[in-house]
Formats: sequence, structure tokens, C-alpha cells
Amino acid sequence: MNYRILVAEDDRGLNQGIRLALQKEEILFDTAYTLADARAIWQQNRPDMVLLDVNFPDGSGFDFLRELRRTSDIPILMITANDMESDEVTGLTLGADDYITKPFSLMALRARVENIRKRQERPRKQIYYEEAGYRFDFERLEFYAGGQLLHLSAPEQKLLKLLVVHSGQTLTRELLADHIWTDGMEYVDENALSVTVSRLRRKLEIKGQSSPIHTIYGIGYAWTCTEG
Repeated sequence: MNYRILVAEDDRGLNQGIRLALQKEEILFDTAYTLADARAIWQQNRPDMVLLDVNFPDGSGFDFLRELRRTSDIPILMITANDMESDEVTGLTLGADDYITKPFSLMALRARVENIRKRQERPRKQIYYEEAGYRFDFERLEFYAGGQLLHLSAPEQKLLKLLVVHSGQTLTRELLADHIWTDGMEYVDENALSVTVSRLRRKLEIKGQSSPIHTIYGIGYAWTCTEG
């Protein structure tokens, strides 16, 4: 089965280099040098992954990231400018699955893309959780809090599943970061986990209830769900 990747990068040389580095028989590529092209390709072809630059001549890649996250959990890897930590944090906050900073080696990019693909291909074990106004179906990827359907990014889904499966246990920041993003590769950013936890907490808010995600200072986080 073919796998389609949208490479949205306005630097034509880098765009071509990315496609050459990732080239495999089963991978199809869509090329966009502007946000307008990226939007049109998305509507027409619905790719399986997006590699998305931040800066385009016709706008910001963050705007396109916001648009995609309103309707899709497709894996998105952001391509950020050198030494721009704010770009990295913004991308993760908006729901990007990973990022890579310019200048980068095409070998490192290939490893990140393959990691994402492997995570997509892994069979999901059926896990269902219902307690204190929460209902999570990790097989159907349906999540409810107080009867409201939640739209969670891929990192938020992974974080929630880890916490729920190990309910009552304290999970270290290192363990969570390793399982959510890197699968053994070097951790992407020390702020990424804090940002993802904060976003997930906001989405899980139910009036009159404390957050089930508890911070264990200096260690990590634990899921303890109590009603009222």
C-alpha cells in the first residue's frame, strides 16, 4: 500500500533533498512551496503525513498546522529555524508530533519520519476507560469529558493513554517523553512535555472537578481520577 507524504517547504533545494532522502518504492510525495499549494494538495490528496516548514512567502506554517488540527490527527513534523526555541514550543503547543531544526542532516530526518511511520503501523490494543465523567475509547480514538467530544493531537492521545493505563502510578518525565515522541532517540525539548500536559489538562476540564493529571514535583505525573 502506498504512503503519501506532503513536503511543504519553500526552499526548493531542501524540498528536493528531503524527497530524495525519504524516497522508497511505496512512498508518494506531494510538493508544496507555498501555503496555498499545501492547502490545495491537502484537500485533493489527503496525505498520510505532512512535513511542514514554518516560514512561507504567503504566511506562517503555524496557521496551516492549526487548520489541520481542527479536523485531523495526521502526523505533522515541523521544520523550524535554527535557534528558534519559540518555534519549537509553538509547534508542539499547536499539536505537532515532532520537529527538526535547520540545519539538519537528512539521515536524522529520515530516522524521525520512519519512527512516526512505525508508530502508525503498530496495532492498537483495545483499551476503554470510563470514570467520573470521562469516557475514552483508544481503539476508536474517541475521547469525551463531561459529555463533550475532545479533539486531541497525537501526542496528547499518547500521553493520556500512558497515564490512564498506569492509573495511580507516578510516571517520570523521562519515561513519558521517550514513549510519546522519540522511542529511544534523543529527547526533543525539555518544554515539550510540560506544554502537552498543560494542553491536555485544559481539554479535560470538567466543572467542579479537579484535574485527574497530578504533578509529582521533581518526578513526573500521575492519573488519579476522583469525582467532585
